[in-house]
Amino acid sequence: MTKTASNAIYLTAAFYKFVDLPDFAERRAALLAFCEAHQVKGIILLAREGINSTIAGAQEDVHAVLAYLRSDPKLADLEHKESFSDKAPFHRMKVRLKKEIVTLGVDGISPTKRVGQYVRAEDWNDLISSPDVVLIDTRNDYEVEIGTFKGAIDPNIQTFSQLTDWVQKAKVLEEKNGKKPRVAMFCTGGIRCEKSTSLMLEHGFKDVYHLKGGILKYLELVPPEKSLWEGECFVFDERVSVGHGLKLGTHELCRCCREPLPEGAKASALFELGVSCPRCHALTSEVQKNSARERQRQWEIAKVKQINHIGTPQRQEKIATLLPMNTPVLYSFRRCPYAMRARLALLASGVRCEIREIALSQKPESMLAASPKGTVPVLLVNGQVLEESLDIMRWAMSQNDVSKWQTEHLPCHEDALKLVNLCDHDFKPNLDRYKYPNRYELPDGIAHRALGAAYLRKLDELLTRQSNLMGESWTWVDAAIAPFIRQFARTDRHWFDAQDWPSLSQWLARFEESPEFQLVMHKYKVWHQDAKPVAFPATPSTN
Repeated sequence: MTKTASNAIYLTAAFYKFVDLPDFAERRAALLAFCEAHQVKGIILLAREGINSTIAGAQEDVHAVLAYLRSDPKLADLEHKESFSDKAPFHRMKVRLKKEIVTLGVDGISPTKRVGQYVRAEDWNDLISSPDVVLIDTRNDYEVEIGTFKGAIDPNIQTFSQLTDWVQKAKVLEEKNGKKPRVAMFCTGGIRCEKSTSLMLEHGFKDVYHLKGGILKYLELVPPEKSLWEGECFVFDERVSVGHGLKLGTHELCRCCREPLPEGAKASALFELGVSCPRCHALTSEVQKNSARERQRQWEIAKVKQINHIGTPQRQEKIATLLPMNTPVLYSFRRCPYAMRARLALLASGVRCEIREIALSQKPESMLAASPKGTVPVLLVNGQVLEESLDIMRWAMSQNDVSKWQTEHLPCHEDALKLVNLCDHDFKPNLDRYKYPNRYELPDGIAHRALGAAYLRKLDELLTRQSNLMGESWTWVDAAIAPFIRQFARTDRHWFDAQDWPSLSQWLARFEESPEFQLVMHKYKVWHQDAKPVAFPATPSTN
């Protein structure tokens, strides 16, 4: 299609291909990133058996995605169908991994092995007009309801996977005079009928045909005056339905069940905009309906304010502002004191980064590739890997010591280094054995608690003379040590609070009650390879 209406700014491209993709999972991240970089939205399904998709966006961007896909020799002959609209068909971009690109649920059925005979849209009328051909609509019942080919049989299925049972029981497919009938099958874009013909061949049918390119290709190429299509064709996007020439149809979508509204639905007492229709009213609870009502209310408010409530453009704009190109990436674990001290330094220096919260039991491959030792924190910045917390603190302060944390210029600098060194190489081993005695085959950690307490009394003595460890101001030394003292205190808080170190307790309390502590302890979802970027800190610092 080369012509567009003057106001039709969105190109929709539908495509699929059955092809063996053993590396389909590895393709996901790069494909998603390419689509997002071109502002293309929609959904792409990847499976071992191939690819299935409908995407939309500016014409040049959609074509860029198609060219990207076709640059792979396995997808070089990928065919697609186009249509234009003045309304965005999708609000998000998703690339999902599936067991099948269209779920039939029968092992061994694959069009990559055997498939029925393709019939061009131009030749379809002659085939289905033949009296000895059984014409089967392989789509779901609500799709058939708004349009189908004249004389087509509706299996009345709610999901494609139910087609198998129907085929086994359908009287219309029974043998006559020892011969199975000729069968022609069709669907929206060709993918379901292609897999259906593979199923039919497996069941012993010899003459099996399917409409190449599906209904959409037929409506695109066959003029209305020569058409055997009746009604409109349901499509799985915001257009809802299309007619001949792939022009926008007349049907509306129920936002609850995502199916086209039945005729007269809006006049029904069971219809509520954004909440239910006569088809789905009985299928949702009142709690679910109330949730839908709130979603509809928010959508209406957003419409009045002329902002996009659906999808993530506002969030992405915010992320783009907070996380420009070459932003540092921090792999972190919320409760780890080493990671905590690194986050404290980044926060104090006003350095924003992309944070990737990890699960210790499932460390991401990207982190291990950068830092094979597999411990947090790890900071990736300008091609450099910083994998020691103190190195990250020093780097952050070198960027912008807005909080005046550095001590290099102070007479107490050597004392500062010694105090942190004692924490990391003397106090921390005792803390570990006190907190996790079983790891070290100890009956308990009491002896190491006593050894750790000696260091805490030293800190308390310092804090009786000054507000913080290096004087009246909080410095990198306080930030480097406080997370470990907090962990020690939380091992047995009742015992800790009963000890005679009032200055240390007050210092720790100020730390735990500070706004900075709340920011660095913000809970982030565990990061995965395809997750969208998340900024640290969660809200901009006031520095």
